[in-house]
Amino acid sequence: MADEAVETSRDEAEVLVIGAGLSGVAAAIALRRAGVDDVIVLEQSGRMGGTWRDNTYPGCGCDVPSLLYEYSFAPGPWRRTFATQPEILKYLQNTATGQGVEQAIRYNVTVNGGRWDKLSGRWHLRTSAGRYAARAVIVATGSWHHPRYPDLLGLDDFPGPVFHSARWDHQADLTGRRVAVIGNAASTVQFLPDLQRRAAHVDIFQSTAPWVLPKPDYAVPDRLRRLLQEHPALRNLARGLHFWTQEVIGLSLRHPRFLPLLEAAARLHMRRSVPDPELRRSLAPGHRLGARRLLTSATYYPALVSPNVRLHPTRAALVEGSDIVGSDGRRVGADAIILATGFRIGELSIAPHLYGSHGQSLADTWQDGRHAYLGTSVSGHPNLFLLLGPNLLSGTTAVPTILEAQLRYITDALTHLHRCGHRALDVRPDVEQAHNAALRGALQTTVYTTDRSSYYFSPPGLNTFCWPWSTRRLLRQLNAFDPEAYTWHPSHHTSLPTQRDAAARPLRSQTGA
Repeated sequence: MADEAVETSRDEAEVLVIGAGLSGVAAAIALRRAGVDDVIVLEQSGRMGGTWRDNTYPGCGCDVPSLLYEYSFAPGPWRRTFATQPEILKYLQNTATGQGVEQAIRYNVTVNGGRWDKLSGRWHLRTSAGRYAARAVIVATGSWHHPRYPDLLGLDDFPGPVFHSARWDHQADLTGRRVAVIGNAASTVQFLPDLQRRAAHVDIFQSTAPWVLPKPDYAVPDRLRRLLQEHPALRNLARGLHFWTQEVIGLSLRHPRFLPLLEAAARLHMRRSVPDPELRRSLAPGHRLGARRLLTSATYYPALVSPNVRLHPTRAALVEGSDIVGSDGRRVGADAIILATGFRIGELSIAPHLYGSHGQSLADTWQDGRHAYLGTSVSGHPNLFLLLGPNLLSGTTAVPTILEAQLRYITDALTHLHRCGHRALDVRPDVEQAHNAALRGALQTTVYTTDRSSYYFSPPGLNTFCWPWSTRRLLRQLNAFDPEAYTWHPSHHTSLPTQRDAAARPLRSQTGA
């Protein structure tokens, strides 16, 4: 791949965006607002939506407040304090249409690989629809839509329906059936209340007990919803309150000495909801709160204590016929199996096939662990930008907040690229290394490094998921693009806009965004 000659590309653009989920749509809008209209978004599915398109299990919804899970320039008509999957998907589709970027999306196009050509100053991508070329590429493929399947002996021979929660089989009638659930984390917490009402019996195999905080999820009164839509100042105030509430929780995760208060709240929530002391012991987490994904629910525990639900605090070891056998030898019969075993978080499937300026793939660059400068730029891969890249997320910061800050940074970088007559920018290795050394050092004092079996960690045993500082610090750093952090390669020809319309500035990150 690295030695292939440049081939004539089928289509060219200033910027190619890979993925049309929440991140990809935000990228297309940000570029348009920055005056970059020559943008193509490549989406492998037939519809936009990303994780909100793929995850359709009952009860699927957002675990951060609705007012934070929206683009700051496009207020959502949320009917609940925590938006549901259908609401979010509709919001994303309506926003893309309203912002005029849907026509930039090319559906059913899978990106198979690409490489940087230093002579032309272009990325050349191989896709299922031919070849594309662009000055810059933004990778917006997300993390929560590649299911992780368990290696469970005998699973393929199970006689009934078997499906992952992220690929929910809506044709499978679970009414009055015996259902076994493998896994007990975020998706189980959300779909169990509906499943419990429909199934005759539910057996849950739990390998790790999660912390669950109460979730203040309620319907937003119509009058309040109208007020929030009609009065931006009131909405910004509400967003700010939510933002700072999340920041206070984040403070405890970064400074574990404050965790006992949150852990006490979670234990109280369990004690009030689960009267059986033996069940409470089975539900007691063996890790600190925040070491794994933070879960919230007001309906999970009530469903769990229902007479037709049974928790098995053990891993599922194998499947024999229609029986699931736990690692403790316990055997239960089932008519259907739901795999709630999470996602391949941190895996960028295209990384082995993106070759940078030295002929090295992104995966090879990451063989000692995923890394990027501010989660966005990787040295040796000019004009390539990652959305929600390594070490940019936390348990409390809303994704749109990070996206808007990142996209302000990227559009500033592209504008600087043109104004100074450059062909390419590449983050300096020493700058990236210094950033990541500081980041790894800061992580050591947080709760994020206390459970190495969580999805925060990836080979070779590094936390490549979490941002160790405050959201305000993240926004401050992403809102201050530093040209000195990059090596610039001159060019005699550029096509990006020469100036930015003051009324059409790129996405800005605001407190509470």
